[in-house]
Amino acid sequence: MKITIACVGRIKEKYFSDAMAEYLKRLSRYADVDIAEVPDEKAPDSLSAAQKEQIKDTEGQRLLKVIRKSYIIALAINGKHMDSETFAETISSCALKGISHITFVIGGSLGLSDDVLRAADLKLSFSEMTFPHQLMRVILAEQIYRAFRIIKNEPYHK
Repeated sequence: MKITIACVGRIKEKYFSDAMAEYLKRLSRYADVDIAEVPDEKAPDSLSAAQKEQIKDTEGQRLLKVIRKSYIIALAINGKHMDSETFAETISSCALKGISHITFVIGGSLGLSDDVLRAADLKLSFSEMTFPHQLMRVILAEQIYRAFRIIKNEPYHK
């Protein structure tokens, strides 16, 4: 299976980069995983609602350009909640349906544009809490790794 993580911005902290490198190495046993990064827009605290939407739209158009034909899962705060086993079943179900490429989409600090959310086959929420998008990459990579361990009936830490 091919997995793409399409995301806004770059990882700046070494500890996040190191964690991502570790999970990408672990995932290489199960899937071909790549990261598609697009530039983020500067978002000062004093933005109007219209300016925030413009930034999300700009970042969203960049994301849509890197998303290839695939099953698209957008990480969205108001998306579907699921436990790790259900997440694994979702990935396994894609494979059973002949879907060979899944793209996970992580927005920038303001979230995802409406265009990206409409393009998604599934909107997934990891929590009602907000996480920095760099940390979210690590959390997502860990959960994808855990999902493959579950699918293969391999032990994983509960």
